[in-house]
Amino acid sequence: MRRIWSRLLGRTSEWESWHKGLAGERRVGRELERLHPFGWRVLHGIPTPTGGDIDHLLIGPGGVFVVNAKYHDGKSVWLGDHAAKVNHGRPQPYANISRSEARRVREVLERYCEFPVHVEPVLVFVGVTDLTKAPTAHEVRAYKERDIASLAPLSGKLCPEQVEAVYTVARHKRVWLNA
Repeated sequence: MRRIWSRLLGRTSEWESWHKGLAGERRVGRELERLHPFGWRVLHGIPTPTGGDIDHLLIGPGGVFVVNAKYHDGKSVWLGDHAAKVNHGRPQPYANISRSEARRVREVLERYCEFPVHVEPVLVFVGVTDLTKAPTAHEVRAYKERDIASLAPLSGKLCPEQVEAVYTVARHKRVWLNA
């Protein structure tokens, strides 16, 4: 009933927002799976103790990337050092949240791996018409969904044995739930 009422008033319901977010995560997931032939491993929807989840974890020769999907169909996005603006609207803390999540993932993985694990935050914007990144925004990578393939040739951070070691640790649910 709430969905119908929201639709009549021209508002987005919580369910519609969640559904769009899930659709965006699935689209990004499909793009990430295309990196497998290049030595990359992907995990999707890793649960966290707070009740949320890590959208995607990409592990490969170029390191470990925490990938957050943001669905903003038909909109333009500007990404700064700490926040993003969708269609020049209110700042959203996407960059700060992404950095924080990457730090937490690094702490968890290094607890179980016998080597340093470099983790980078990545924001992937799904369905956007334009993505502009501030020249000073260096800490968070940002891509349109189809541009995520540009990660494929990255190398030099993890050898194949380390990729498998990190992947083995990251696959265990208890690692994340006890984090």
